[in-house]
Amino acid sequence: MKTTLTWGETLSITSMLFGLFFGAGNLIFPAFMGQEAGSNVWYALAGFLITGVGMPMLAVTALGITGSSGLLELSQRVGRRFGLIFTCALYLTIGPFFASPRCVTVPFEIGAKALLPAGCNEQLALLLFSLAFVAAALWFSLRPGKILVWTGKILTPLFLAVLSILLLTALTHPASTITAFTPTPAYTSAPVLQGLLDGYNTMDTLAGLAFGIIVVDVIRKLGIEEPAAIARNTVKAGVFSCLLMAVIYVLVAIAGAESRGYAPINGNGGAVLASISSFYFSDAGAALLALIVLFACLKTVIGLITSCSEAFVTMFPGKFSYQQLAIAFAVITFLIANIGLSAIIQFSIPVLMMLYPIAIILTLTSLAGRICSLDRLITRSIMTAVVLSSAFDFIKALPPAWRTSLGLDGLISQLSEILPFFAQGFGWLCPALLGLIAGFILKLLQGKTHDSQ
Repeated sequence: MKTTLTWGETLSITSMLFGLFFGAGNLIFPAFMGQEAGSNVWYALAGFLITGVGMPMLAVTALGITGSSGLLELSQRVGRRFGLIFTCALYLTIGPFFASPRCVTVPFEIGAKALLPAGCNEQLALLLFSLAFVAAALWFSLRPGKILVWTGKILTPLFLAVLSILLLTALTHPASTITAFTPTPAYTSAPVLQGLLDGYNTMDTLAGLAFGIIVVDVIRKLGIEEPAAIARNTVKAGVFSCLLMAVIYVLVAIAGAESRGYAPINGNGGAVLASISSFYFSDAGAALLALIVLFACLKTVIGLITSCSEAFVTMFPGKFSYQQLAIAFAVITFLIANIGLSAIIQFSIPVLMMLYPIAIILTLTSLAGRICSLDRLITRSIMTAVVLSSAFDFIKALPPAWRTSLGLDGLISQLSEILPFFAQGFGWLCPALLGLIAGFILKLLQGKTHDSQ
């Protein structure tokens, strides 16, 4: 029986997983962070790599070493109802509601839009672009058995080849040294902490939990059936793909920091990338950037539609076919994409601030449960505390006008004063610790009750 992938197969799966991970946010956010951080870019990168690379690596590892076939099985170790609700929320967030539409609008905003003729109706152009983009992604997604070929062997190598042209040119011909640029206020006093928050925006920890189902399925199709062997090969592919991401994050962030030598501080990462490409490649820069972002986002949308459809088929067997779900998710992606990139980001941030702590704790408790047999009661206690506290992070991340209209400003002010790290976006840390302590106490009391009986 086959137990180990060949190096060629491992490389293909690594390329596929990297391609699924590396989408719109993975280009935009490190570029923007680099330009904003300036001389503090290395400190910001330290934080960014923890949440943008370290946690996704642990998420894939958790799926692998626990032998879980996907997020549903992993999360149901906490509780059946929790597993179903969290899995649905995570897949819809990184799929048709937020991440997929963002991956459609980003190549339009920072690529295709620059190529439009003067006076063109931008809303109509977005409609036509998103229709063609989603149609192409759906065509690939309706053939899930070929995802290793489409993503791992074709789209990802094309993306890396085109991206390397831009990055190598920018980094070998710097306009100035990074140390010459003063960081913006957000990256002056606590650049590492800000980098941690920036890593949230990539959605990669959520993606790591979501894409596990695709990796496991591909490994099985390559002839490996033994659970331990599947786990070992899943972890190997996850580690390699995350290391590749880390290298590209560093290069993109440095290029973003160096762009301060020839471009003003921009309002978003897309504009930073546009400045870099236009500075080094003049008019051809727009076309080069369009290709980079198109390949980056297309492969990710394919993976998102595929993983979401397979997950919902598993969660609700017999209710819908894979094809029906893929078409439905593609249609929702198309509709939401047409509300625009800014609106999508504005709506997604509160949801991310709520889901990310839950995903992090699920990953860590799953690993701890495997390594040191963490009791289920303790896990539930920690998770309950984090779920409750993450609701406050959701409220805090709402647009200020919404919070004011709902009368929640006073609550946020009070929590900022009494809950450690809440103002910085990590209000869930202390509740998680309290949940751990409460779990041990409950376990101790439970043991004494059994002894007395």
